[in-house]
Amino acid sequence: MTEMNNNQNEEVTKIEERAKPYRTSKKTGLKRFFSTVGAGVIGSVLTLTAVTYTPLLKEANTSNNNDVQASSVQTGNNNSYSVSNVSASTKSLADMVESSSKAIVGVVNFQNKRSQFSPIEESAEVGSGSGVIFKKDGNQAYIVTNNHVIEGAQKIEVSFYNGEKTEAELIGADALTDLAVLKVDGKYADTILKFGNSDALRAGDQVVAIGNPLGLDFSRTVTQGIVSAVNRTVNVTTSAGEWDLNAIQTDAAINPGNSGGALINSDGELVGINSLKISESGVEGLGFAIPINDAIPIIDEIIKNGKIERPYMGVSLADLDQIPPQYLRGLPLTVEDGVMVASVEPNSAAEKAGLEVKDVIVSVNKEKVKNSGELRRYLYTKLKVGDKISLEVYRDGKLKTINITLASK
Repeated sequence: MTEMNNNQNEEVTKIEERAKPYRTSKKTGLKRFFSTVGAGVIGSVLTLTAVTYTPLLKEANTSNNNDVQASSVQTGNNNSYSVSNVSASTKSLADMVESSSKAIVGVVNFQNKRSQFSPIEESAEVGSGSGVIFKKDGNQAYIVTNNHVIEGAQKIEVSFYNGEKTEAELIGADALTDLAVLKVDGKYADTILKFGNSDALRAGDQVVAIGNPLGLDFSRTVTQGIVSAVNRTVNVTTSAGEWDLNAIQTDAAINPGNSGGALINSDGELVGINSLKISESGVEGLGFAIPINDAIPIIDEIIKNGKIERPYMGVSLADLDQIPPQYLRGLPLTVEDGVMVASVEPNSAAEKAGLEVKDVIVSVNKEKVKNSGELRRYLYTKLKVGDKISLEVYRDGKLKTINITLASK
């Protein structure tokens, strides 16, 4: 019981840290500040809002579940997904939940830890979450979950509705979109959840969240609510830096351990991947899910390439409002927005172009840059690897133009 509580506490802390409102604090020294911004290196993030929904096409699939009809989805890049949805004979919410729950799995993150009593590292459970079986391809089945559920894992264990467990292979993950794809033996995939259309959601639509709150002891817990809002922007902090996450807001209860689980519409279709909640005193019913239409292209690329390829400059950045005033001497008083270069990676595109530490970037291709988030969003929504960009930067108080050819990391 103590071990389970420790795991629960770690997951609670992780969710609270990700979902709490973020405030930028002033640093007392530039050196100290620059040491903390490495996670924000350009090239490590990708926006969710840049991707669009890809139409889903049906095809046949085999299922032993009498309450389930088989079909499949196919995205624009010809990746087919076998799926199962509730049949026309299903008449109740309970029937839909009973069928859909079989596609929800528990995901356990194991990492090598050294106890204070032993010098030898041993594999230990450090956290758990949820996942959704969304594709079966021959002898293999694929599971989507959150990146923060499996991040840092040396071993990932998946548990199924019937109590069976197996070790999963990590196909790939992306920190900023908070998505990861796992692969397991297809024999475990009795039920596949069908992708819905998250773009069709409206405030007031009924939804169901299914996952494993507070660990596997409460596996496949069901909570019901409504869509509170669509296209919410939530600022989150990840291992790749801060990002504005596009999300579905719901009042269906989402608790630690629900991460990576399913948000399902009234037709039994997967419309979101539960990701985070607001955890503050006096705040209730503020949960958020990644829209499935945003997730599909990311999932496709992870399966195809094992990662997300994105434009890469090779710099870490600091917003001007985070820089102590003494380090902005020489910058014209009229310059209020922009980002300062905190570090430049050796042999990167930025170094080859002549970008230097303390340069202040104020525009990209003549479009003004307010902060590092805007710069990232511009790079990852409007540009691709190989594109040439023009940066306006202030160096020693003088405005310069630097041209960079974007590379891949």
